Amino acid sequence: MTRLALAFATGLPKPAGPTVVIYPNSQFDLVDLVNVQIVHPFHPINRVWSDRNLKTTVMLPAAHYDLAVVCCTRSKKQTADLIAQAAHCSDIVVVDGQKTDGIESHYKALRKQLDVNGTITKAHGRLFWFAGTDLDHMRSKLQVVDGFTTQAGVFSVGSIDSGSELLIQSLPKDMVGNIADLGAGWGYLSSKILGFEAVTNIDLVEANHIALECAKLNVADPRANFHWADATQWAGCYDAVVMNPPFHTGRTGDIDLGRSFMAAASRILSSKGSLYMVANRHLPYETFLNECFGKVVEQPGDSRFKLFHATRPKRK
Repeated sequence: MTRLALAFATGLPKPAGPTVVIYPNSQFDLVDLVNVQIVHPFHPINRVWSDRNLKTTVMLPAAHYDLAVVCCTRSKKQTADLIAQAAHCSDIVVVDGQKTDGIESHYKALRKQLDVNGTITKAHGRLFWFAGTDLDHMRSKLQVVDGFTTQAGVFSVGSIDSGSELLIQSLPKDMVGNIADLGAGWGYLSSKILGFEAVTNIDLVEANHIALECAKLNVADPRANFHWADATQWAGCYDAVVMNPPFHTGRTGDIDLGRSFMAAASRILSSKGSLYMVANRHLPYETFLNECFGKVVEQPGDSRFKLFHATRPKRK
């Protein structure tokens, strides 16, 4: 029995009206709830829930709910912000998460501010609930660094990623044509690449809707196009692909995620196209890169990151 199911069995009233579930993973148990709205900004997970014929959106709609369920994210500030949003529009707020995602810190902080009506501990996690109230002081704000806007819940929030900086420094200044930025984040790479006059177009492909909205603020150039999509499934034909691919699924390292980005790059590049990529030095990508490209050159990196220039994409 999941924590939510156990909560309903031991005192949490089941809602008669609408429920919103915020940032659930694809295996989250909805416990036969009806009239459910799913909120998730990550394209692949949003798509999973949509394919199950549930209502999905990328941000909390302006509506009132009998029950809101907030699932902890890796970002403490983002989770606090989501709790505050839920508390503003819901009669009862449930917060659920694993210890590794900081559920205990949220539980302790909220117990000092309000009456917690119940709690369940199970499977290395906790669930607790309370009545909706005003928690606007917990809302997060946009963060600006070196002129770039970022927000809690995006990669490299509040700072420019060192690997991306290194990649920009290594790019040829005569880049031309149609470019794809796979996993574009909040737009740092694309903003710098658009400084090359011969670039005619750049597609920013990003699965995190929050990051993409930041990118729209950071990349003010008519040559830029913004796509909320799964980069591993992206289609097109490009003269160059740039990327700093992710290698985590949640808190778990997932080297296959990075490999799927490389496979996508080899698929969408023209026969004479180039991949420019940065990766953490400990990640063993070389063998797979050579499976995807006829020529792979490791360029000078540093102690933390390695750089690759790959050409002659292989069609599988």
